Amino acid sequence: MKVLKFGGTSVGSVKSIRCLKKIVEKEAKHQPVVVVVSALGGITDKLIETSRLARRGDGRYRSEFDAMVMRHHRMIDTIITDPKKREDLFRTVDSLFEQLKSIYFGVYLIRDLSEKTQDAILSYGERLSSSIVAELIKNAKLFDAMSFIKTTRKNGSHVLDSELTGRLVREAFEEMPRISVVPGFIGRDNVTDEITNLGRGGSDYTAAIIAAALDAEVLEIWTDVDGFMTADPRVIPSAYTINELSYIEAMELCNFGAKVIYPPTIYPVCVKNIPIRVKNTFNSYHSGTIIKKSVENDSKPIKGISSINDTTLITVTGLSMVGVIGVNRRIFTALAENGISVFMVSQASSENSTSIGVKDSDADAAVNVLNNEFCKEIETGAMFPMHAESGLATIAIVGENMKHTPGIAGKLFGTLGRSGISVIACAQGASETNISFVVEKEFLRKSLNVLHDSFFLSEYNVLNLFICGVGTVGSKLIEQIKAQHDELKQNRRLKLNVVGIASSHNAIFNRDGIDLDNYRKQLKESETSNLAMLRNEILGMNIFNSVFVDCTASKDVASLYKVFIENNISVIAANKIAASSDYNSYISLKQTALARGVKFRFETNVGAGLPIIGTINDLRNSGDKILKIEAVLSGTLNFIFNELSDDVPFSETVRRAKEQGYSEPDPRIDLSGTDVVRKLVILTREAGYKIEKEDVEKRLFVPEEYFNGSINDFWERLPLLDSDFERRRKELENEGKRWRFVARMENGKTDVSLQAVGKEHPFYNLEGSNNIVMLTTERYKEYPMLIQGYGAGASVTAAGVFANIMSVANI
Repeated sequence: MKVLKFGGTSVGSVKSIRCLKKIVEKEAKHQPVVVVVSALGGITDKLIETSRLARRGDGRYRSEFDAMVMRHHRMIDTIITDPKKREDLFRTVDSLFEQLKSIYFGVYLIRDLSEKTQDAILSYGERLSSSIVAELIKNAKLFDAMSFIKTTRKNGSHVLDSELTGRLVREAFEEMPRISVVPGFIGRDNVTDEITNLGRGGSDYTAAIIAAALDAEVLEIWTDVDGFMTADPRVIPSAYTINELSYIEAMELCNFGAKVIYPPTIYPVCVKNIPIRVKNTFNSYHSGTIIKKSVENDSKPIKGISSINDTTLITVTGLSMVGVIGVNRRIFTALAENGISVFMVSQASSENSTSIGVKDSDADAAVNVLNNEFCKEIETGAMFPMHAESGLATIAIVGENMKHTPGIAGKLFGTLGRSGISVIACAQGASETNISFVVEKEFLRKSLNVLHDSFFLSEYNVLNLFICGVGTVGSKLIEQIKAQHDELKQNRRLKLNVVGIASSHNAIFNRDGIDLDNYRKQLKESETSNLAMLRNEILGMNIFNSVFVDCTASKDVASLYKVFIENNISVIAANKIAASSDYNSYISLKQTALARGVKFRFETNVGAGLPIIGTINDLRNSGDKILKIEAVLSGTLNFIFNELSDDVPFSETVRRAKEQGYSEPDPRIDLSGTDVVRKLVILTREAGYKIEKEDVEKRLFVPEEYFNGSINDFWERLPLLDSDFERRRKELENEGKRWRFVARMENGKTDVSLQAVGKEHPFYNLEGSNNIVMLTTERYKEYPMLIQGYGAGASVTAAGVFANIMSVANI
């Protein structure tokens, strides 16, 4: 199950709440979901403002209250179309508003607003929004968070009673509905049963508590941004979304001003190792930011820059502090007992001063608390009165990889120094996850910009891609490029810029890059294209670092490779035609690419995403010689013979292969061995042998006459082979063998045939549509090398093409 939390902006408008409905109902198709909601955007602030008007005896509180009622009514009128449901919801909401109206009137009469009353008032925001959401979403069940979120009084504040809350949550959700709706933020005191809350941002915390108690698969925080950013985009327009963060990195960024999630949210799920995904309600297709225990293969030392712009630095100093045990304990104990949070500490090595960073709003109280704590020392002159310096800002650079990267601090302070920015105080923990420093507030924007430029905006290696073919492979490739775009820019300094996309009839070009979110619409609206236009447009753009990516099976498109390579455009081909055409054309393409210093890559011609051709090239480049190749190279044929059984005749397996996308649109191409012959020719050539397709000996298992006539004739006649195949299959089964369509090369001699292999053979257990290649070389003679895995499918083929693109960038 998942827990999905939606913030105020996600329920703040008709558009956003409809997005919420769509997201929740989509997720609920796959698993149960718990939906935690905040109050409608701005309502919590309005509740506070209205209560203060009432406390002052200001009659304007009534108009503010009426405005809140009207806003909720308009929302219900717009989104709830069923008259009966709408009336029922109006009764529920109006009942809550009547209670709230009475509380406000009481505050107005007695001119008093206690903490207890304020908490009760604030609870109505989430109680109202959750009632609306629960009615909007079909088959949703509304839960009362106050029945299981329990708090206890500690140091003057309400804090979570974790043990009791965890038990009550598990009891409440013992019978899990498909969709549960829970108001966030609110709870009850475990002793007095009074309404309390978890603090501003507490809806995130509610969601995390529930996720941890129920061992959720993931906690999703839906908000109005795409995730954590490298910096505040309002200050730094070039800031971009961070794909992955560790719990520690996320906590550090939250503590230093990144308001994406409420900091206490992280702890409950961190303990249970439950990932947090931050996503945008208004851009649900963006992958967002995933927060987890550790980030694999992460080479970037800095993840983000965060800041707190209302900082006061308080310095506790005195000669009596040197070598005296317990001074810092007294500082932090006194502040904690008075509810004052410290977000940064800097201490001189001589121990004669300790500087602490607090928010401006806490500064006066902190100074008074510390002066009272050390009043005797101040009176005797052993310590000085507290010194507070305001008008400051705190900046933190965050990233767990800083501890593995020498020179980060030097680069940080060197960059600031060259920009004329003085550092007033700094702090770095032994874990080296965070380097924090204080500057004058007027230098905050400048500091953020120079650091972001220094750590994130180095020049990218740009590849300009022309993608031809938007069928199953081409469209998957575009999806993968889109999904990986930010990751590659952030972690590889590589920008993949798709400047051209062509289908069989249309093409679009844009030197600045094509919007991959709506390229299909652009293609439909573009002018009709042809081969000559495609060639002329690509050559005419004369753009640097160009790569032509062929995801078609077109002979005509393959004929363009030579001219592209001659014009210094690298070619990546999923299309097998060029590499399996006549040998002289094949070798000419390779030699021209070598001479021009560009790449001609076609790894996916054999084995989809399997590293077969690359491995053969590596072996040969290291001085080894390929003596023999034995392979099952057709995922289609392997699927067919693996599906064959008592219940599934031969003709049905062929039909299934086509329906499930394993075969060519015309399965006869697979059954004739044409595809396998092409692949074997390519492997044999890459192994260093000169060969043409005609040189391959073919021993087929379907009579030649089945390949003549129309495709409909083929399907009608195919069942005639079923009885013979079933008889032979049973014979094989009794012998403990299985069929495999094997391609074989030995010392340049090639053949393809249907073979029966026993249990001792490496090909025997080959499953599904997998491919397998066994390479016997001079070095791997006694124990041949095996390469095995998915050998068919659009996603893995596209991934192999993507890998070839990356090889052009020398990544």
